[in-house]
Amino acid sequence: MAVAYGGICGSDLHYWKEGRIGESVLRSPMVLGHEVVGIVAEPAANGSGPALGSRVAVHPARVCGACGLCRRGAEHLCADLRYLGSAARIPHTDGGFAERLVLPARRLVPVPDALDMKTAALAEPASVALHGLDRVRELNRSVEGSDVLVIGSGPIGLLSVAMACALGAATITATDVFDHPLRLAVRIGATHVVRVDAEAPVPVPVPSADIAIESSGTPQGLATALRSLRSGGVLVNVGHLPPIGVTAPLHLVVPRELTLMGSSRFYHEMPAALEIMGRNIERFAPIVTSVFPLDDAESAFHEAAAAERSSKVLLSFPAAATS
Repeated sequence: MAVAYGGICGSDLHYWKEGRIGESVLRSPMVLGHEVVGIVAEPAANGSGPALGSRVAVHPARVCGACGLCRRGAEHLCADLRYLGSAARIPHTDGGFAERLVLPARRLVPVPDALDMKTAALAEPASVALHGLDRVRELNRSVEGSDVLVIGSGPIGLLSVAMACALGAATITATDVFDHPLRLAVRIGATHVVRVDAEAPVPVPVPSADIAIESSGTPQGLATALRSLRSGGVLVNVGHLPPIGVTAPLHLVVPRELTLMGSSRFYHEMPAALEIMGRNIERFAPIVTSVFPLDDAESAFHEAAAAERSSKVLLSFPAAATS
């Protein structure tokens, strides 16, 4: 495929600034990027998959298909998972920030006709956001009609706001330490926003939520998520918490019968995420705040790191001109 656009993720920023994300440490040069869309330039020789010229989003995960997790449908937790642009294994898995990629046809997901390619570049993180809400639906709980709290309005948080709105949430409260993402949150569907202090508990009325999506990856956010939940509420932890120094009011879990769930990446959600985006472009398109050409990638990374003024920053590749 010919790559048209690639979104810069927080993990890309960690590799760029620190040479690592968690236990995944760069030990050799690696191409970044796992949020990419483009055009099929040469279809599969056996005729499977999208046809020549098709607009597609890339599913970044390669799984073994044989381990117990894969066999039970949890491929995103595969014991031998390889992810585009990841240093989790040696040799590292090169990412999608390249003009051309060669991929199995099964990892190319058609982009709906109604969806422009810049917005379609949100397919991967939008699938992450949808997976978080799908974790709630696994409990036979509905997002529709629920009061939802989203803590942290970075790209994943904003996409969670947009997805919750598209799925019929009654109210959506979004929090952040900056004004810019909160203005975006209102534009895409949040009914309430709260500006917070990075070092203090989040001042959200408690208990006020049926579902809390913790996407800040901070102990303060986790504590507020727990305090915000009504009895029987569900907390989905999407943000990556630090490995030490995390305290939280877990004493609330038993008397309120709270459910705590982790949410890691996604697997099956990308077609549904693209379909939802195609029906709700006005809620998703504003999350892309700037586009830089590939030859100005360094400026793009600096802009993506400026959370006070940017959300999702894209790199554009030559194929963007024809997509």
